Amino acid sequence: MKNYSITVNGTLYEVSIEENIGGVQAAAPVVNTQAPVAPVAAVAKPLAVKPVVAKPVVPSAAGSFKVNSPMPGKILAVKASAGQVMKRGEVIVVLEAMKMENEIVAPQDGTVASVNVTVGQNVEAGDVLATLN
Repeated sequence: MKNYSITVNGTLYEVSIEENIGGVQAAAPVVNTQAPVAPVAAVAKPLAVKPVVAKPVVPSAAGSFKVNSPMPGKILAVKASAGQVMKRGEVIVVLEAMKMENEIVAPQDGTVASVNVTVGQNVEAGDVLATLN
């Protein structure tokens, strides 16, 4: 039998766990009738933090509406070009993520102002794929 002392929200609990070869059997927790014990502060070790590297902003023919990548992945195909008139729901690019092809479509009617990706390029979630006017 193993005995453990556990403090939860300042209340001390003593727990006994009985080991059984055929399976694990646990005894009900026993609440200590002593006054609540002040919790012991744990010493936290600082985590190694990776610096965030900002991506440079590439100036382009900016459109008024940005089409962002919903997830990280690789561009398999670019179906639109600058100046092309798009209807809502038409495919702008095909993005491969988790071995699935995802069609990124125009969220509204408009003209493609710029396509900011190329075939084979890796993108992160939130990256601007294209802009529409």
